Amino acid sequence: MNYKILMQKRKFKKNVPSLFLLGIALLTNIYSSSIEAKSQDLSFTIKWDEKFYNPMPLEDDVIIPITCDGAMVFRKVAIAVKNPLEDVAITLGRDDNELGFAEFKRQEYISGSFLDKDKTERFYLMAKYELTELQYQAITQTECPKPNLKLMLPKTKMSWFEAMQLADTLNIWIREKHPTALPTEDGQLGFLRLPTETEWEFAARGGIAVSTSEFRDNLPPMQGPTNEYIWFAGPQSANGKLQLVGRLKPNPLGLHDMIGNVQEMMFEPFRMNKLDRQHGQAGGFILRGASYLTQLTDLRTAFRNESPYYDEKGPVRDKTQGARFVIVSPAMTSTKRVQEIDKAWLALGNQEPKNEEETKRQTLAPTALDSLAKITNELEDVKVKQELESLRNELRANAQARDEQRDEAVRSALQLGAFLCTKLKDDGLFYTRLEGIYENSCAKTPDDAQCVKRKSQLDSHNEVLEFLNGYYADTLVSMSATYKYSEIEPQIDILKTRLLANSKSNLHNYLDTYWMHLQGYWDNGKITKQQWLENCKITQ
Repeated sequence: MNYKILMQKRKFKKNVPSLFLLGIALLTNIYSSSIEAKSQDLSFTIKWDEKFYNPMPLEDDVIIPITCDGAMVFRKVAIAVKNPLEDVAITLGRDDNELGFAEFKRQEYISGSFLDKDKTERFYLMAKYELTELQYQAITQTECPKPNLKLMLPKTKMSWFEAMQLADTLNIWIREKHPTALPTEDGQLGFLRLPTETEWEFAARGGIAVSTSEFRDNLPPMQGPTNEYIWFAGPQSANGKLQLVGRLKPNPLGLHDMIGNVQEMMFEPFRMNKLDRQHGQAGGFILRGASYLTQLTDLRTAFRNESPYYDEKGPVRDKTQGARFVIVSPAMTSTKRVQEIDKAWLALGNQEPKNEEETKRQTLAPTALDSLAKITNELEDVKVKQELESLRNELRANAQARDEQRDEAVRSALQLGAFLCTKLKDDGLFYTRLEGIYENSCAKTPDDAQCVKRKSQLDSHNEVLEFLNGYYADTLVSMSATYKYSEIEPQIDILKTRLLANSKSNLHNYLDTYWMHLQGYWDNGKITKQQWLENCKITQ
C-alpha cells in the first residue's frame, strides 16, 4: 500500500468541550498554516489551514491532495473479508412497508477494493465530509480560491454530470502530480468516483463498527440528541439553511453529515423495489441521506430518492443536492489476479476448502458436483453436455448460497461461545468471592443462622455456575460435531475483525479462548469443564 495516513501532533486549546466518538474525545485544535505530507518517495504540501479541509481531525484520517495546495479527507470503511471474490451479505432498506417501492429491505453484498497491510480485511475509502464549495472551486477554476468559512458549505446546484466530471478531473490531476498519494491494489492505483448506494448505506449505518441490531436500526447509534449529529428542518437544527460541513458529531466510522445537510448523489441509476429484488427499469440517479429541509420524523438511513438527470432547463441542479466521493480500485487488476479470481470462482459451491493449506483434520471425499463434472467432461453429445453443465452451475449456485448461510451460522455460534466465556468468567469470579467470604466468616460457625443463609446462597450460585459451564461445554461439543475445522477456521479472523471494529468490549479475547478450547477438544476428545472455566476466568 503506497499511501500514508497523515498524522500530525497538535496543540490543543484549553477549556474546549469534547465531542463523543466511540469513547474518544475529539478536541478543537489550533492548526498550523501549512502541512507537509510524506508518501514514500513523494511529498506534497497542503497550504490550506486544516480547519478548511478537516475541521474534526482523527489520527487515522486519510488525506488526499487536491489542486490549489488543498486536500480532501477520507475514512477507511472496512469489510471482514480477505480475498477478492469474497463478499458479505448485508440487509439494506427499511423493515416496514411505508414507501416500500423505494425503500423496502433487500439483501445486497459488500466487499472492499483494497487489502489492508495486516491482510485481515478489505476496505474502500469514503470521503469524511460532503464535497465543499472550496474544494469544488479549487478543482474547477483556473484561479485558486482563497479559503474562508463560507466556502465550507457543501457544494450544491451541481449536476450529476458535473460531479462525474469533477471526479475525472481530480483523478487525472492526482495520477499526474501525486500518484503515490493514492492507495493501490495489486499494483493498480485507486481512483475517485461517486459511491454506489450499497457502499454509501453500509458506511452510513456504521459498517462493522456497529452491532447487527444497531446496523438495522433507523439511524446509527448516537450518544446524545439527534440535532448533535444531523442537520434537519426546524429551529432546533438547520432552520431552513444549508450548514457548514463537519460541525456536528460523526457517525461510528468517523463520517460527518451522512444523513442531513444535503442529499448525496449515487453512482448508479434509481431502480424501484420489488420485495426480493430491484425492478427492471433504470431511471434517474439516486439521492441518499435526506437534507436540511427534511423533517426530523422523516430521518432514516434508508431514505432513498430519485432525481431526473434533466429537467426543462437542462441538467438538474438542485439546492439540496450535493456529493461525496469514494476511492476504490478496478476489480480485475492483473492477469495473475484474474487467474486467482477464476480459480476461486470455479471453487464456488464445490465444498472445496477456502484456505490452501489442508489440515489433517479435514479430508474431503469427491462430491456429487465433482462426479457430475467428470461425467459432463466425458460426454460427446454437445446438447446433453450443455444441459448437464447448466444443471451443475445451478447446483453450484445453490451450494454457494448454502455455504454462505453456513458461514454466518458458524460466526454466530463462535460469538455465542465467546459470550458464554465472558459469563463463565463473571459468574466464576463472583462464586470465588462468595466462597472466600463464607470460608473466612463461617468456617468455625457453619450452623450460625447467617452462615446457613450464606451457604444456601453459595450452593444456589454454584448450581447456576454448573449449569452455565455445562451449557458452554454442550455448545462447544455440538459445534465440533456439526462443523469441520476447515469450515470454522476461516471465520475466526472475519469475526475477530468485526468484534475489534465494534470496540465496545473485549469479546475478541474470549473468542480466542473459545477457539483454543475447541481445538483442544478436537485434539484429545476430553471435556475439561473445570479447565475451560479457569481459562475463561483469566481471560482479559
